[in-house]
Amino acid sequence: MAKRSKILVVDDENRNLRLMEALLIPLGYEVILARDGEEALEKVREIPPDVVLLDIMMPKMDGFEVARRLKKDEETKIIPIVMVTALKEVEDRIKALEVGADDFLTKPVDKVELKARAQSLLKVKAYNDHMRNYQKELEAEVAKRTKQLRRAFEKIKVASLDTIYRLSRAAEYKDEDTGAHILRMSNYSAVVARKMGLNEKSVEAILYAAPMHDIGKIGTPDRILLKPGKLDPGEWEIMKQHATNGGRILEGSDAGFIKLGEVIALTHHEKWDGSGYPKGLKGSKIPQAGRITAIADVFDALTSKRPYKEPFSLEKSFAIIKEGRGNHFDPDVVDAFFAIEDEILSIKAKYKDDQESLLVQMAGKPM
Repeated sequence: MAKRSKILVVDDENRNLRLMEALLIPLGYEVILARDGEEALEKVREIPPDVVLLDIMMPKMDGFEVARRLKKDEETKIIPIVMVTALKEVEDRIKALEVGADDFLTKPVDKVELKARAQSLLKVKAYNDHMRNYQKELEAEVAKRTKQLRRAFEKIKVASLDTIYRLSRAAEYKDEDTGAHILRMSNYSAVVARKMGLNEKSVEAILYAAPMHDIGKIGTPDRILLKPGKLDPGEWEIMKQHATNGGRILEGSDAGFIKLGEVIALTHHEKWDGSGYPKGLKGSKIPQAGRITAIADVFDALTSKRPYKEPFSLEKSFAIIKEGRGNHFDPDVVDAFFAIEDEILSIKAKYKDDQESLLVQMAGKPM
């Protein structure tokens, strides 16, 4: 059975309501009656009509105000409004159009004209409903597709980041004492970056790019990388090449994390006073990501076991970091580091070298 179209008739005179009801019901319409403007607005909310036949001259709230409110509301603005009035002044009709009226009927209402107006505006309403439903369906489909793309992107991102961590771990793999170094230093870097006011996108970029800082060590000979004693000048020159090598390995990528990883690999051994390597950059000429990862890398090296040393105590490690303020490290980075000392210690406790599987820790990213 076809759904009957609903027409709301609004008039303060009962005889007019009955007349309109008598004219419309035989035409197959469901008729809803309202005796003033306030009741009309209530009925529209309760039983949304397909067309409103609206008298203008009514107590409490006239037809102009009712039409204005209906057209202002996003939910009801597509309902066609026919102003049914005895007013014939041009100014009144202009005002009705200004508040959103779609058509007019002059009292006394002619049955044939009423039928024609109703049929015409019901077609308009049906089209508007179709377009609104189509738009909602389209928006729902776009939202669905967007969600699917986000999920796909997240899967790709997770896979890419997992690859980054595993390859970064490969560079550290020859030194069994480095343990969870890349996890700790990347997290140290991220929390320092956040404390310095970097936005979350930048913080995340540093978190995922920092593990690539020593990827150039993959080309460093074992005799140098694993030497238990101090390196001689020639060996030290070879060791320092890992920064440049890391930059070369990562250069030319279009991926943001890899680009930032290249910057970090090249600059995390630069020093604030210009005495670092490979380029001897000084002060703010050192990229901020390099300055941040420098302190994270050094702190973790100080507090970890290495082939050439046992781990230093926290007290001694913190003292060395403080002594490096303004010469080795950017003063602002040092201040941020010590402002979040509790977070630093929490990360250190979370990622321990003696945990059974570092890959299990990696699977928990982001940290």
